[in-house]
Amino acid sequence: MTQRATLGVAVIGTGKMGADHVRRIEEVISGARVSAVVDVDAERAKAVAARVDGCTAYTDAATALAAPDVDAVLIASSGPAHEAALLAALARDLPVLCEKPLTPDSASALRVLEAERKLGHRRIQVGFMRRYDTEYMKLKSLLETGQLGRPLMVHNRHRNAASPPFFTSDMLVSDSVAHETDVTRWLLGQEITAVTVLRPRATASAPEGLQDPQFVVFETDGGAVVDVEIFVNCGFGYQVQAEVVCERGTARIGDGHAMVTNMAGRWGGTISQDFIDRFADAYDRELQVWVDATRRGAVTGPSTWDGYAAAAVCEAGVRALNEGGRVEVELVERPSLY
Repeated sequence: MTQRATLGVAVIGTGKMGADHVRRIEEVISGARVSAVVDVDAERAKAVAARVDGCTAYTDAATALAAPDVDAVLIASSGPAHEAALLAALARDLPVLCEKPLTPDSASALRVLEAERKLGHRRIQVGFMRRYDTEYMKLKSLLETGQLGRPLMVHNRHRNAASPPFFTSDMLVSDSVAHETDVTRWLLGQEITAVTVLRPRATASAPEGLQDPQFVVFETDGGAVVDVEIFVNCGFGYQVQAEVVCERGTARIGDGHAMVTNMAGRWGGTISQDFIDRFADAYDRELQVWVDATRRGAVTGPSTWDGYAAAAVCEAGVRALNEGGRVEVELVERPSLY
């Protein structure tokens, strides 16, 4: 690939996430432009492309990736479509930012991992954007200093105002807790070895048949215990909070108290209503870091191994939800590339 001064990016998937990334590339970050968009919905792809000068709309990913003005790929399509797009990008040795999940299951993630391993170098960054959130970055830096001693426990809360109509009980683990899966591994530098899922009484606000909330417990190979409250129909907004309990102290993020108001006998602040609002800065930073690294020929950030490990943990979590009890996580030996 001949590197241009401005990176030409093909965005695969033009739904809510993909369209927001198109806006981000064109209006927020530097060093890149959207040269192609891909969607099975031709009219939607054309509508997005029409808003960007010099952007071509496609319905087939492989055709878009072969275009001479495409230097890199951003995958924001639905999870089941990721494997084919990733393998097509790897076949052309194109750098990729792939929104999570890498793929929906560990078997397909392993196929992608093996294809990248055969290249002999990394090409894929997985879009676990919490690693680029200011609060999470500060928490990670603090833990790395060792001031608080070894982490013993982590408490996570992950709440959404309301779940989409297509959401299933399994998806609370595979689509939502997937973020806590990655952030646990990243913050602690440990692999998750087992998952248990407890089923509290379902909220009356959840659609019939949806097990919401859930209480997920991870065990790690470093001896830490991590819990996740996942509650996707809390009704009041979008909240992500984490507290790490260490030997000599604790650290907590996500309280959302950047501004507190006092008026008319009340005090308080606001609560984000969706993930794009809460993590807007993290998405901006993630994409800028990816573009900068790609332009200098590097690949940084969450790897294909991280995507595979998250898929394996989520599979164990779904089994724990449906079968009950403690389920061990099965991971292959980690390749030297990662």
